[in-house]
Amino acid sequence: MPTTLTPGDRAPAFSGEASDGTTIALKDFKEKKNLVLYFYPMDNSPGCTREARAFRDAAERFAETDTTIVGVSTQSVESHKRFAANNELPFALLSDRDKRISRAYGVLKENGKTAERATFLIDKRGKIRGVWPKVSITGHADEILAAIEGL
Repeated sequence: MPTTLTPGDRAPAFSGEASDGTTIALKDFKEKKNLVLYFYPMDNSPGCTREARAFRDAAERFAETDTTIVGVSTQSVESHKRFAANNELPFALLSDRDKRISRAYGVLKENGKTAERATFLIDKRGKIRGVWPKVSITGHADEILAAIEGL
């Protein structure tokens, strides 16, 4: 299911249970923070671990730009808690067990089980400002930071 969302579109509303025990929703960021919403297939896989660690290593730079990072996959909150702890992730991971968030953003794989690797940059007004439907992990965090500077 390739995403049809493009820069300028209103970001689809979402809400989900996070690895830190909270519920996170798009409305939590409105008028407060930019949001990097990144979808990934699976906790603990080599590529997903590298991607999460890249965001972790750049987390302070994102914070300096008034931007929050949130990861989303279809795995359980418990899986996310372990993954976040094992990799010292300073950001929340949302559990999308019912796949509503992945469907809304058009990133659910054809098998219907996991999300594609994709990233959305959402500004403080809830507008999508950047879409990366095919993510190359190397340099991806820097690419998004450069896009944030253009906001």
